Parts: sequence; C-alpha cells; structure tokens
Amino acid sequence: MDIGLLGALDVTENGISIAPTAPKPRQVLALLALRADQVVPVATLIEELWAGTPPRSARTTLQTYVLQLREHIATALRRNAGAEGADARSAKDVLVTLPGGYLLATGGGRSDIREFERLCELGCRAMDDEDFPGASRVLRQALDLWSGPPFADVSTGAQLAVEARRLEESRLCALDQRIEADLRLGRHRELLAELTVLTSRYRTHENLHAQFMLALYRSGRRGEALGVYQQLRTLLVRDLGLEPSARLRRLQQSILAAAADRPGTALPPDDLSAPTPAERLARAT
Repeated sequence: MDIGLLGALDVTENGISIAPTAPKPRQVLALLALRADQVVPVATLIEELWAGTPPRSARTTLQTYVLQLREHIATALRRNAGAEGADARSAKDVLVTLPGGYLLATGGGRSDIREFERLCELGCRAMDDEDFPGASRVLRQALDLWSGPPFADVSTGAQLAVEARRLEESRLCALDQRIEADLRLGRHRELLAELTVLTSRYRTHENLHAQFMLALYRSGRRGEALGVYQQLRTLLVRDLGLEPSARLRRLQQSILAAAADRPGTALPPDDLSAPTPAERLARAT
C-alpha cells in the first residue's frame, strides 16, 4: 500500500485507489492512513467524524464506513489475484479490526509523511554537521513530496486539523533550513524571488525576513534589505505590540555597519545568527 497525504488523499493498494468519494469514509481513511500500522481507537474516529456530538448510531455508522473501505480494498486485491507473487491478503488483513479500534496495514508500503519526516531528520543532521550541500539536497527532496496542503480534499475534524497544522509547521521549518543551507552556499541571488513570495505569505516570520535581508544585502541591495526590516518592525509593533527579536536587530545593525564601513562587502554567514540545533528542534516539536 502506498499512502499520499501531503496534498490530495491518495491511498492505493496494488496501484489501485481505495479512496471512496463519500466525505465521511474519506475522512476515516485519511485518519487511518495518517496512523498507518497503528491502532486508531474507535473513540478517536468518532471524535474526528462528529466533533463531540456523535449520533446514537455512531458506532454502527462507523462500522458501515469500514465495510465500505474494505469493499474498495477487496476490489484492488482482486485485480492482482492469481498473479505470480501476488499478495494473498484479504481486505480484513489490510483494514484490521482489533480490540478498541482499527488498523490499516501497509504491508511495508510507502507513506509520504513518513518519508518527509525521515528526510527532514537527515537534513537537520546535515545542517548540524555543516554539510550544507547535503542538507540543501535532502531538504529539497523532502519538500518536493508536497503537492498541496495536507488532506487537501478531505473534510477535516479535530484530529486531522491538528495534524495538518503540525505538518505545515514541519514543512515551514524544513523550508527555513533549506533556505539557510542555500545561503551558506552563496545562492543568495537565486533565493530572492522565493523569499519575496514567502515573506509576503508569512508576514511575521522573523527568520524568513532575516534570510531575505541577507540575500538582498549580498545581492548589493542594501537599502531594500533595511526596508524589509523596517516593514517587519512596523507590522510587529502595530499588530502585536512587539519589537523584532534581538537576533533580527543584530542583523540590521550588521548590515548598517557593513554598508557604512565596507560598501558592497558580503556579511559572513554568522551574521544571519542562524538558530542553534536546540532552537531548530524546539521549533519542530
């Protein structure tokens, strides 16, 4: 079984989609696929489907949704029946009923979320080891797994909504680290267009703004780099009553000093004051 959740729901068995079109069964499949190879309690599924106000028939209705999913799985399994080396599993072996819940067994298949998290871990290790080419390459691979928001075409209840937010934060952290690796490799001009979009989308994300400032400065656009700082400061003070962080203020002062003393001189990487490994871990958890 292959599972795709970083975008539209895409769950296939033997290369055949087992995703139903009806909203509630799709929701059940998405949550089971998210926690593939783990037991998902009945209570968790009911909470996801009915948000604390389940009907009296909730358990029976959930069982109906499970039966519908098994029908889709059985159809996919029959397509491969009789082939040499074919999987002899039944639909009940794939979507297993266990005490207190259900388990979607992947049979060693692929999950894009698990692959994303594996690559992110490798990328963070590469950053800690100052292997910036490796970090950039691996983190790009992780980010390329995304085709849209998590569970993009699934109605989300409380459980899936929380997971979607967690995954989006993990994606933003991976993006932040990939951009940092590219800056360390001197790719500042290549990053300008991307950072223009990102700072417009994440208007109070300080590290993205710091990276944009550094990329602009190293591209000979000192005034624009300082303008990014001023724009962010205005927004933070007006909307949140906050001043920029000490890290960002240090970067602004470094740009001012370098521009005054050595016009056109590129700031060293440390002037970005990149997050420490502990700070990166805190953001990812």
